[in-house]
Amino acid sequence: MSGFRLKCFGLLLLLVLLVCSSLDGCEARKGKRWRRKSPSSSLARKKTRGKSGGGGHNHGGGGGSGGHTSPPPSSNQSPCPVTGSPTATFDVLDFGAKGDGVTDDTKAFEDAWAAACKVEGSTVVVPAEFEFLVGPISFSGPYCQPNIVFQLDGMIIAPTDAKVWSVGLLWWIEFTKLRGITIRGSGTIEGRGSVWWTNTDSDVDPINDELSLRAPQMKPTALRFYGSYNVTVTGITIQNSPQCHLKFDNCEAAQVFNVTIASPGSSPNTDGIHLQNSRDVMIHHTNMSCGDDCVSIQTGCSNVNIHSVDCGPGHGISIGGLGRDNTKACVSNITVRDVNMHNTMTGVRIKTWQGGSGSAQSIRFSNIRVTEVQTPIVIDQFYCDKSSCKNQTSAVALSGIGYEYIKGTYTVKPVHFACSDTSPCSDISLTGVELKPLQEQYHMYQPFCWQTFGELYTPTIPPIVCLQNGKPAGNRILSDRDVC
Repeated sequence: MSGFRLKCFGLLLLLVLLVCSSLDGCEARKGKRWRRKSPSSSLARKKTRGKSGGGGHNHGGGGGSGGHTSPPPSSNQSPCPVTGSPTATFDVLDFGAKGDGVTDDTKAFEDAWAAACKVEGSTVVVPAEFEFLVGPISFSGPYCQPNIVFQLDGMIIAPTDAKVWSVGLLWWIEFTKLRGITIRGSGTIEGRGSVWWTNTDSDVDPINDELSLRAPQMKPTALRFYGSYNVTVTGITIQNSPQCHLKFDNCEAAQVFNVTIASPGSSPNTDGIHLQNSRDVMIHHTNMSCGDDCVSIQTGCSNVNIHSVDCGPGHGISIGGLGRDNTKACVSNITVRDVNMHNTMTGVRIKTWQGGSGSAQSIRFSNIRVTEVQTPIVIDQFYCDKSSCKNQTSAVALSGIGYEYIKGTYTVKPVHFACSDTSPCSDISLTGVELKPLQEQYHMYQPFCWQTFGELYTPTIPPIVCLQNGKPAGNRILSDRDVC
């Protein structure tokens, strides 16, 4: 009996050894396909690149300096499934990028992305201490694998040759139709936008004395996400964009944190973050200085949470302009809290065009600290960005808007509520609002209200006596055009 048990034990041990050997073979063959990049490899390449005699980079996944590769599996081995590991990296230097700030590295970025696109959880590496000149580029799905990381530690700079920019091009760097895309790192996206800011119809100054054609009048956004789900942007700096710095269009579940956005306060139309037709968005612990809205929330946005951000200079945080060109706008469930604003044109603002329809509702501004802000609280349903606009009766309906603990100093007017005659603002509430003029001796405007209904839950500084208590009389019946 004991002999039988020994035989069974021996057979079981042999079976375990065979299974382990098979698994090791599979892992070895999977590990061969992707280069495991050591942290110092990019720096080492930079130091030795000039001595290499212009040798090409290895575009495959298995080549590496100083190491050896395992032999290919023999044909009689059973095939093992190939899956990407979290360490699958694709360094743009391996695809021919020079990173000298002069050579066009666009093709290398496209090739690195094409390789990473095939591997779930892969990482495109833009290494530190390099400057990569990259033209307009789209990192596109929808057939890419999910959860790709774009590790940006170096600097990406925009070209200044107008011939590179097609007329009507709306973006410089675009990520489109992706599931689970993360841009992270300590690097910088440098838009070199000053030529766009100063360019006018009568001003055809060359860029760096090399530009023979004028830049198109349509200015591109520096970084745009379109039609993507589960988007994260963290750690990076975006600066000096020709127009908007960071845009989300038709995206869901996006978050931005620990990001710096910077351009001069005099740079025109350089919004920090622009949201359109996007929902479930969170922006926090981010510093923004620009020449337009720090955050602009447009039609189609809902469930947006902004907190712990610093804004200024700029135009503040704005919802709108909504309803332009008689369009329907729908915005709901917006929260802006724990924000510092300094030297901005407005603080928290809602702006709509005459002639629009739809609604903006369930909006909360809380714990906003303002310093030297021209007008901290604004609702403007007569918004117009040109010399004159046609008077129209219809308007985007505004309701359910709360202002809580907005405190600090202003330089022009504390509150400006200009609502539509045919669609007055309703359910406007104010709690703990304390706004003081920067210097008492200067002439300041008093709070202004027009067709604004709601409630003061606490006394305000200064007193906002123009707010009408309750609800507007004879609320109009909403048509299908108005309902969101």
